[in-house]
Amino acid sequence: MKYLYLVGFILVVAGLTGIEKADGRGACGFSNPNMEALKLRPCASAAEREDAEVSGSCCSAVEKLLRKPSCLCAAVQSDIARSSGVNPRIAITIPKRCAIADRPIGYKCGDYTLP
Repeated sequence: MKYLYLVGFILVVAGLTGIEKADGRGACGFSNPNMEALKLRPCASAAEREDAEVSGSCCSAVEKLLRKPSCLCAAVQSDIARSSGVNPRIAITIPKRCAIADRPIGYKCGDYTLP
């Protein structure tokens, strides 16, 4: 009987402290950051060189990922992005280079900050 009380107590404490069940969602929801990085293919040269032109298709892809900034961060720091030559320090500047007005300026992206 005391085990039943203990389980009940744990459930009440968990409910009061905001502990929620794990649902498997990550930085990009249920999508893998590597798969999201593939959507940034139009940004390949712009993510490697600061002086590279940023295409309209790149800006569109970045704007979509910026709906969830943590997903953009995860994508530019993913294994696929890094193995493709993406420099996260440069890639994180793309929203500014695209002149995306509602970008989350100052958002921390690992060791980088969105300008």
